[in-house]
Amino acid sequence: MASNKSSSGSNKILVPEARAAMDQFKMEAANEVGVNLKKGYNGSLTTREAGSIGGQMVKKMIQSYENKLSSSGSGEE
Repeated sequence: MASNKSSSGSNKILVPEARAAMDQFKMEAANEVGVNLKKGYNGSLTTREAGSIGGQMVKKMIQSYENKLSSSGSGEE
């Protein structure tokens, strides 16, 4: 099993300039799954709610990547 030497900061945004876009993306994903997310601290979220937001974000990122691949016309399968 792989270990994460630095468990603190595992949610750091690698490109600080992208923070606002990621926050907006998270709010959109929360809205799509029906979770009331507010700006700032959301410590009252259940694990299920937080997981559904993260899952929706991943789903949208994969869909975006697949669309990018299919429109690039690379011909790879």
